[in-house]
Amino acid sequence: MGDKAAEAAPRPAEPLTDSVYNSVRQLRADAWSRLADLTHHLAAHPSSRPVPEETAEQLEELFRLLTPIENCWASPGRTGLTELRRLHRTGDLTRLARRADDMNRALGTDTYHGAPPPEAKPYFEVLVVGELDEAEAADMRRELKQLRREDDEFVYELVMAPSHEDAVIAALVNSSVQAVVVRHRFAHRSQHDTTVMRRFFEGTAAEGITTATQGEQGEERARLLGERLHDLRPELDLYLVTEASVERTAGTLGRRFARVFHAQEGLLELHLSILHGIGERYSAPFFTALRAHSRRPTGVFHALPVSRATSVVNSRWIPEMVRFYGLNVFLAETSATTGGLDSLLDPTGPLREAQERAAETFGSRQTYFVTNGTSTANKVVVQALVRPGDIVLVDRNCHKSHHYGLLLAGAQVVYLDAYPLDQYGMYGAVPLEEIKRKLLMLRAEGLLHRVKLLLLTNCTFDGIVYNPSRVMEECLALKPDLAFLWDEAWFAFARFHPVYRRRTAMAAARRLTDRYRSPEYAERYAEHRERLGDDPDDEALLHHRLMPDPASVRVRVYATQSTHKTLTALRQGSMIHVFDQDFRHKAAETFREAYMTHTSTSPNYQILASLDLGRRQAALEGFELVQKQLEQAGVLRDAVDRHPLLSKYLRFLTTPELVPARYRSSGVDQPLRTGLARMADAWEEDEFVLDPTRATLHIGLTGIDGDTFKHEHLMDRYGVQVNKTTGNTLLFMTTIGTTRSAVAYLVEVLVNIVEDLEERLREMTPRERAAYDRRSAELCRGSAALPDFSAFHEAFRPGGRTPEGDLRKAFFLAYDDSTCTYLTAEEVAERVAEGEEIVSAGFVTPYPPGFPVLVPGQLINEAALRYMDALDTREIHGYRPETGYRVFTETALKELTA
Repeated sequence: MGDKAAEAAPRPAEPLTDSVYNSVRQLRADAWSRLADLTHHLAAHPSSRPVPEETAEQLEELFRLLTPIENCWASPGRTGLTELRRLHRTGDLTRLARRADDMNRALGTDTYHGAPPPEAKPYFEVLVVGELDEAEAADMRRELKQLRREDDEFVYELVMAPSHEDAVIAALVNSSVQAVVVRHRFAHRSQHDTTVMRRFFEGTAAEGITTATQGEQGEERARLLGERLHDLRPELDLYLVTEASVERTAGTLGRRFARVFHAQEGLLELHLSILHGIGERYSAPFFTALRAHSRRPTGVFHALPVSRATSVVNSRWIPEMVRFYGLNVFLAETSATTGGLDSLLDPTGPLREAQERAAETFGSRQTYFVTNGTSTANKVVVQALVRPGDIVLVDRNCHKSHHYGLLLAGAQVVYLDAYPLDQYGMYGAVPLEEIKRKLLMLRAEGLLHRVKLLLLTNCTFDGIVYNPSRVMEECLALKPDLAFLWDEAWFAFARFHPVYRRRTAMAAARRLTDRYRSPEYAERYAEHRERLGDDPDDEALLHHRLMPDPASVRVRVYATQSTHKTLTALRQGSMIHVFDQDFRHKAAETFREAYMTHTSTSPNYQILASLDLGRRQAALEGFELVQKQLEQAGVLRDAVDRHPLLSKYLRFLTTPELVPARYRSSGVDQPLRTGLARMADAWEEDEFVLDPTRATLHIGLTGIDGDTFKHEHLMDRYGVQVNKTTGNTLLFMTTIGTTRSAVAYLVEVLVNIVEDLEERLREMTPRERAAYDRRSAELCRGSAALPDFSAFHEAFRPGGRTPEGDLRKAFFLAYDDSTCTYLTAEEVAERVAEGEEIVSAGFVTPYPPGFPVLVPGQLINEAALRYMDALDTREIHGYRPETGYRVFTETALKELTA
């Protein structure tokens, strides 16, 4: 039996280069796993019998596949693969199997670089770009290892990249690389066949691989490589080692390279610089200060009885508080007024330093921590930039905090309509044409000078992502000092991936600022003005891609992010990022006052410390974590789409279903299935793209509506949590915390639900089956059409001929009960049908999806009523069926318009 089992060769597996893989990391992991299995089979093979030719071919194919991949890593790396080849060649099959197993296990447990966590020092890899032979590379490794000290905080190994192509690919696939040393000589092309890796990201790196340094020499070649690596991974520390005049080189290349070293001066300063650079990112100044404070003995004679746990540890009635939360939570409780730590309202010490490090990490000019969520962050920015009477353009489907912030600031609101996705009960995003049309309308009425802010959500709850550079550029062409607030509550992670990054507010702000400073842009703008003519009409402006005047344009961009939603932070931990060229002389004081208005004088220090640590994690491993997040999203989609049973009833919506073709100039229908190459093309060109980590599952064919599926099936039966549903969809999000096991469990749960459904279908009577068929068909059609914003009543429209409305006036008018009454849905429908103007006195917000169907001062129309009637949402803020709609009385409206 044993011999027969040993003789049986492993069954041929699907090719590892198949397109089912979403990343090099996945491909590499599977290749090593197969290599370990295959070598175990070889070790068990009887020595008296020849190894089957098919087995030998499989092993050689794995070696060929892994060779270019392992060139990008230090461990197991080229050295480990060479060792395995040697053991196979010498016939030491037992040791071959053991070493292959060791290397595979080390990769899976992340222990190949030393002791297992938590004893291991933080480990990273340094990419060395240069044409070094084996002896030179070994000498460099040996010298750097000799420079290590026992008290070094970190440990690192070297990855050698002989060419520009090798360097770019290694930076993209090896997330352990944290620093790059560029030597004075390196080739352009790799000596290896890199096809298997380039397939995953050709669109991302093609420019850098094929053209960036070709034909260039010396310093210019190093500069171009530095620029490319910075574009792909701005967190990397870059160092240059040259034989040229280091003084002159430092003056010309210092923008991207942290330091320039002379090749003949040894490696000590380089080694210390590498460790220092990582130490700067690793530093979490506020968390460190808070931890030190918790360890100091103190006497507490101020508020906060829980400080130092004094009200808890000796309590007979709440001892579980310490047992559950742990003692450190209470030891770290303090107040800014007691000294010893920094103040959020006036930071001068570790908290200020933590925010400065966050600004550097997220690419902003200033960053502010917020401890009560992005709802408050949104109100701070709106109040800082908007005065009563200012006009603000805003997506009607944005988070409710924006609407409340605008009414508190006294803004005149112009609501923008997103394109609807009626079949799925959700909105897309606001087309650029809609924004330009409203700006041109206001310009025609002489009101453009009062327009202060454009407010959009990027990305939307359902994963629709704007092209911020394009939106801001064309809007600035019409109003060069317009400010922008991008609500990126669900998009904080995007900064740490080269494709996502270009669609973030801060990256777009930097991109535009650099563009408008360049002489090339000034030339292009002059040509643009000549083509457009001296006095273009509105239709020409509406349908041409516009460019702002570099002489007058100002880049003023703000982003609010829920760090706790997509990165690591405690609940309600958020950040405000600012990239405003006019901040100091136009917004600094008003921002400070708005921040004081909405920030608690007793902020939670645990939240602040978690923001500091979350920033550290993002700076050092954000790239790796977002890559894994993307991979899990691809695995989830594949698992459902390729499962014979699940795919009968469930399917994930694709890009063409959520982003109409008119907004996808790249012509890429489904970049989610084509890797980063096509994804990069679409994300560079298209007006809107779909975030792959947002997976909208269509469930119409199950005959179960989204709310029931969420609560009664996923949550109550299996403990699976999802945030958003519509009548026929569920939104699943992968995050940096999503694991393969979590994805596997979700797939298992979905299979169980569908198997139960199939069992019920088999047992249904003909009448029950007919009812099920009708229900599923109804769900697949979708509910009532999504309503656009109707209009503000004339009593709340100060402009008359323009659409802006006075939210604040309507909101506070409703504080007087005599101005309001309640009408049932039937009464409202009847009066609207008779032509009467019925005006909402408050917000009516179904949750989910969470956008206001009605706002104070808005005319209620038939479209809104039909949509409300079709809703099966359990929670609707501002509306109760037993009382109906709260509306303004006819008398109150007449008095206002008299």
